[in-house]
Amino acid sequence: MTVTPTMKLPGGKDAKPENTRAAGGRESNLILGKARTDRPSREETEAAIRTLLLWAGDDPDREGLIDTPARVARAYEEFFAGYDADPVEMLNRTFEEVEGYDEMIVLKDIRLESHCEHHMVPIIGKAHIAYLPKNRVVGISKLARVVDAYAKRFQVQEKMTAQIANSIEDVLQPRGVAVVIEAQHQCMTTRGVHKTGVTMVTSRMLGAFRHDPLTRREFLTIIGNPASSVGA
Repeated sequence: MTVTPTMKLPGGKDAKPENTRAAGGRESNLILGKARTDRPSREETEAAIRTLLLWAGDDPDREGLIDTPARVARAYEEFFAGYDADPVEMLNRTFEEVEGYDEMIVLKDIRLESHCEHHMVPIIGKAHIAYLPKNRVVGISKLARVVDAYAKRFQVQEKMTAQIANSIEDVLQPRGVAVVIEAQHQCMTTRGVHKTGVTMVTSRMLGAFRHDPLTRREFLTIIGNPASSVGA
């Protein structure tokens, strides 16, 4: 099986685009949201968490909380690992020897764990991804990793949906891409209006999935046709 890097720079190195504008002037999401290089130190981070514990009304020096700042800092490293992930690199190795396969490829029910950028509370749900390959395909685990790369950041669901779809389109250049995300937001289930059991559904349809109703319908049927029946 032939493995083909999607983009190459002179000297054989994988390309890391510097231009944040894709064709047509749309802002590319491939290099946005990277980890800052001026992050606070671990000591500063743990001190900030101690301040939050004090503000909440508790004593960060009592036995049950003494190690909480360090635990929370470690948890945040896991929750927000997406800032250190590169979706381009994940998608950049593709396969051409697929015997001319050009039908829909769907990966559904990808568990998604993110955090609301407005209230810093969890967004829990699942993503469904489809694309129509043109000349190459990518390993299916890479699609799940791209979901994680964007989910493990502070997010709003609408933006995350677009980022995942745009990245797949920009790197693989398929005939179409579709992404649907179904998720529950704890910013409205555990605070505010306290409405449980509410699922938000967002979609991003590109290429054939936007312009061909039959293609879009096939995808929605495969993933179970989410309740909102999102279209183009």
